[in-house]
Amino acid sequence: MKRFVFFLLAFCLMAAGCNDTEQKPILPKPKVTVEIAKADIRTIDLTLSVLAAGNELDSWGIVYSETTDREKGKEKAAEGKPSLEGCLMTMTGLEPDTDYYIWGWTEGPDCERVWTADYATARTKEEVNKTPLKLTGTVIGSRYSVDYDNGNSQSTTVNTKENVFDGNYDTFFASYDRSRTWVGLDLGEKHIITKVGWSPRKTQGGRVELAVIEGANEPDFSDALPIYMIKSAASEGVMHYGQVDCSRGFRYVRYVSPYDVRCNLAELEFYGYKSEGDDSKLYQLTNLPTVVVNIANGEEVIEKEKNLISNVYIISENGTDLLATSGTEIRGRGNASWNFEKKPYRLKFDEKQSPLGAPASAKKWTLISNHGDKTLMRNILAFEVSRRVGQPYTPFCHPVDLIINGEYRGCYQLCDQVEAASGRVPAKDGYLIEIDAYAWDEEVMFASTSGIPVTIKHPDEDDITDQQKKFINDYFNKFEAAALASNFTDPNNGYRKYLDLDSFLRNFIIGEFCANTDAFWSVYMYKDAADGKLHTGPTWDNDLSFDNDYRTHPIVTYDYLCAVNGSFAGGQLKDIVMRIVKEDPQAKARLVELWDAALNEGNLKGLGSYMEDTADLLNESQQLNFKRWRILDQWVHMNYQALGSYEAELGTVRNHIKTRLNTLDELIKKQ
Repeated sequence: MKRFVFFLLAFCLMAAGCNDTEQKPILPKPKVTVEIAKADIRTIDLTLSVLAAGNELDSWGIVYSETTDREKGKEKAAEGKPSLEGCLMTMTGLEPDTDYYIWGWTEGPDCERVWTADYATARTKEEVNKTPLKLTGTVIGSRYSVDYDNGNSQSTTVNTKENVFDGNYDTFFASYDRSRTWVGLDLGEKHIITKVGWSPRKTQGGRVELAVIEGANEPDFSDALPIYMIKSAASEGVMHYGQVDCSRGFRYVRYVSPYDVRCNLAELEFYGYKSEGDDSKLYQLTNLPTVVVNIANGEEVIEKEKNLISNVYIISENGTDLLATSGTEIRGRGNASWNFEKKPYRLKFDEKQSPLGAPASAKKWTLISNHGDKTLMRNILAFEVSRRVGQPYTPFCHPVDLIINGEYRGCYQLCDQVEAASGRVPAKDGYLIEIDAYAWDEEVMFASTSGIPVTIKHPDEDDITDQQKKFINDYFNKFEAAALASNFTDPNNGYRKYLDLDSFLRNFIIGEFCANTDAFWSVYMYKDAADGKLHTGPTWDNDLSFDNDYRTHPIVTYDYLCAVNGSFAGGQLKDIVMRIVKEDPQAKARLVELWDAALNEGNLKGLGSYMEDTADLLNESQQLNFKRWRILDQWVHMNYQALGSYEAELGTVRNHIKTRLNTLDELIKKQ
């Protein structure tokens, strides 16, 4: 750290004496010299010296203040007698970026304290040489290049990574591998990067789009964070520059090629200055938080059941807060969604975390891909409906940008894992089950008497006992039998003996309003204790909601969506649900009450405004997402049609919210 020396005005006036008749020693006024050293660790060195030798001094010290009022300052006395050649004192713990006023004093035998004639001043500000320079270092990157003139063979002599630092636009680096390829520099020590420059290979200007530039302090980039993203194509034969807004210092920097691109880079430049830096400001891809997953050895998640170890970093939306974890497991998740190009994932932290202000502190979290939902917000909207309807627990969900191994993956949603735990499903001492069309693939499952497939989520397969399996299986069968019996409305022996009616009806409203065809194809239920009733919820899996399923488009208005074929898991579930909401007078009356409460106290009528705010929030991220996944004009999964633009996809949701409020109001109140 460069030392900063402030030579301060010293005033030497007439010496102040003691009692003249006793001829006491005369002391000169001291002079203060202030030297700022190691200001990065908040250290001030003060040197006091006397003007005349031969006079005996007993003690000396200083007073320092943030104002010119000496009386309000803090005193520090020196240890031991001062030297007549000069006295040294070191001050520590001072605040940075602060003006200090400093007075010195000396004392001799039988003599009053003598002060400096005036104060000295010093500003404790670190002034590092921050002039950015073009950086050099050891070239690092993907090992092999491709030799196009020799049958696209593997090479280490042509089209190599060194070419991107040779200042020649006609040479380039083309990696042998087509994905997860990169090139960069080992700078030798940490630098704050202020600017990056790039030039694509000639004729390959579009292939820099979505490239991520990272910094790291581990040579394997296991601690890598993004410092810049190239968001659009670039012209060849010239340099393009981007300003970096990141305060952390990095030794290693690299350009990570977009998916299925051989780098195809002509030139690469880094600018900055030496510094350890800090984490006061980290780079974000968009206005959303950024989730970075660096998997050990650069492995890719290709299986749902195989856990890979990774370091995970979550950067808040303002770039000023960082959650850094190690030893985090990542694997695939989902059923139909796992078969999409854009994969969903599950994270399991080594210790409980509350990312992005989530209510729950937990180890397990999900990254929802929403590939079949081209608005990227249907789950967000459904969770908001759940909150406005008044369900006791609604999963936490926050949109994020995702990077895995330096490669941009798109706009995701960081969500709770649906599990029985504190801050999540309130059934830690009970049971969590799911009526699930994919139950036949699960380890812990059963079929009800009528054939409804059910999986047991809690206790999990490693902890559940045979007795517990039998208990929840029997309990569900009793509920099913009571719901299908002729006396199903009986207050003592009917279905209400086993089912919490309010949670069931709230979940029904959510499914019907959102028009979720998976509402009872994949529905959670829980018992909070052995003697508790079955509660319905939380809502989950809403990517086909808000008119996004060809099987129910256009949404019918003559009956509940749940009555439409193709929207239930099977067995007798449809009959059970319709029987409750249409044939039980108590349930019908309560449904009207809960619906009116959602409309008024819950302001369900205001969901349209919430949707527009969400669209504004996602706008920057969705643009990047659909550059990575060019599907706006493609049919995906259950989409009824490919609308061709993000705005058109939003239009479908707008229209659904506007019309479904009125039609559902009529359906509920006409019963």
